[in-house]
Amino acid sequence: MSDYEAPRTPSFFAWLQAARPLAAANIALPILFGSALAYGDQRRFSATALGLSLGFGLIDQLFIVFANDYADAEADQVNTSYNLFSGGSRVIPQGKLSRASLGRAALLMASMLLVYGAAVALATDVSMWFPLTLCALFLLWAYSFPPIRLSYRGGGEFLQALGLGVVLPLVGFSAQTGGLRDMSWTSLMPAFLIGYAGNITTALPDHPADAATGKFTYAVRASPRVARRNSLILIGCAALGTPIIVPDAGYTPIATLIALVVALLLANLRQLVAAEADNRPACRLFVLLNGAAISALFGGWAVLLWLGG
Repeated sequence: MSDYEAPRTPSFFAWLQAARPLAAANIALPILFGSALAYGDQRRFSATALGLSLGFGLIDQLFIVFANDYADAEADQVNTSYNLFSGGSRVIPQGKLSRASLGRAALLMASMLLVYGAAVALATDVSMWFPLTLCALFLLWAYSFPPIRLSYRGGGEFLQALGLGVVLPLVGFSAQTGGLRDMSWTSLMPAFLIGYAGNITTALPDHPADAATGKFTYAVRASPRVARRNSLILIGCAALGTPIIVPDAGYTPIATLIALVVALLLANLRQLVAAEADNRPACRLFVLLNGAAISALFGGWAVLLWLGG
């Protein structure tokens, strides 16, 4: 059986592995943040609207992971420094699913996302949802597929920052408010920064395989150590932007959230030199701590907004 073939009857667990449930937080948290922005700015919240937004996120998540596994099959084949947070789902290199089956699944999810976005837009009169759906599909296509394929040409981190820091929060916000009127656009600036930092972070373990296959991620272009340093700076800047998002939350809650994130970044500073991709435990810890800081920011902003910030 070749590296790109798989059993004729793939198991449920192979598809569950391909779905990468741990990565779902990367989609859910920005949507929750966008919903919280709607409440913080306009005191509007609907559990149904939140559920519809998370449904969008679920389909989008499946589209992203299936499409990326298909597009990155060559790089994943030679990747020996992957971990739980990077290197794809590993179902193709492990022979559990074929590349063709992942491609078909990605197309199915893209079609479902289009139908879902259009249906919700019509049923709830949220006209922004269909263009936001098109934006989500375009960003992944431009990230992973020719002719743009910025994850290979360089600049994929910008597209991920747009997706996680702008498009997904707008999905959550518009579902609650019916549109983008009175949207606090400056609130998305810190979210954009952590979307950018998130892309840099999750690509760090894949640096050797990316360099070998001509995938010009930030770590390949700038060097892994510079990428690690700049990811910490970006997350720190995003944390300092907390008063922009929750200006009325009060000094103590804002300072507490910033202090928590700074503590995680300081802990990660100890890994700055050691966390090369070939030092898998140190690299995994670096990615984990950066991910915890990013999750703390998205989650903390949402909590402060829902508490009346």
